[in-house]
Amino acid sequence: MATSWTKSLLLCVILAPVAAHPAKAQSYPSNPVKVISDSAPGSAPDVILRIVSDRLNQVWGKQVVVMNQPGGGGSVAARAAAGAPPDGYTLFMAVSSAFVTMKGAAPNIPIEVPHDFVPISLIGEQPMFITIAPQTGIKTLPALIEAAKQKPGEITYAVSGRGRQSHLTGEMLQRRAGIKLLMVPYSGGPAQAMGDLIGGRVQMLIEGGTALIGAMQSGKLQALAVGSETRLAEFHDLPAAAETIPNFRSAGWLALVAPLGTPNEIVRKVSDDLKTILNDPEVRGKLAAVGSYARPMSPQDTINFIQTEQRTWGPLLEELARGQ
Repeated sequence: MATSWTKSLLLCVILAPVAAHPAKAQSYPSNPVKVISDSAPGSAPDVILRIVSDRLNQVWGKQVVVMNQPGGGGSVAARAAAGAPPDGYTLFMAVSSAFVTMKGAAPNIPIEVPHDFVPISLIGEQPMFITIAPQTGIKTLPALIEAAKQKPGEITYAVSGRGRQSHLTGEMLQRRAGIKLLMVPYSGGPAQAMGDLIGGRVQMLIEGGTALIGAMQSGKLQALAVGSETRLAEFHDLPAAAETIPNFRSAGWLALVAPLGTPNEIVRKVSDDLKTILNDPEVRGKLAAVGSYARPMSPQDTINFIQTEQRTWGPLLEELARGQ
């Protein structure tokens, strides 16, 4: 018969692993945390990530190091993040096009959750802005639709890559408005496209507000509409595209994920800390000022959101892939 001492010892052995996990989460992070980004330094997602990482520095008392690894349509960063130790000290912030894009466009892309990574939280959404060169004389979305119907395929629009959110927005605009535009992809991102738009080589630019706000405010771009469901408080004079095309909605977004095997307790702690940060009025204000709107989620809600986005855009992506 087991003595009371041996029973106590057995109980300690059984409960020790259970007790260890909360302790691991409570002490996290005890070292600097790397966040791999699939975006270039100075890009819109990079600006957003640095706003969030600066506040995480303060909350954790440990340095959050942003590691920019652009290239391969996001596959370079995805490969580096997937191969990192699953200890919570390497995280991955991916843009929506890493999850919602044409299959086969790049290795390891699109990312499937929770098969490829452990979701932590959404960070924010960036509604797509539909803009045009002022010299066209077009000042509203209805005027653009009318001009495009008169000149099918003649109005050019710049996007930051085939299959990315800016491209999908343009494709949805054409289908929903019954018009034909000419897409011009730019691998160099919005800055390169904006240079050509200002120079008159393209006429339209569709992109998240983070990359366009300065040009819109200076008058170099004429904003026609935004892809949010309703008008944005920071741009109350700019109509939502849904005011012209019912139920039109398009936004890019950023999600924070971790390598498979990362302890659930650490995932939950990071998610909870992000929620606190993203609900802070100062942080929300900084993000809104660059066209990004905080949207923290639980890990499970993040999975549900990403999978819904993949189902929503899937038919259009398949259609585009067949037309290659």
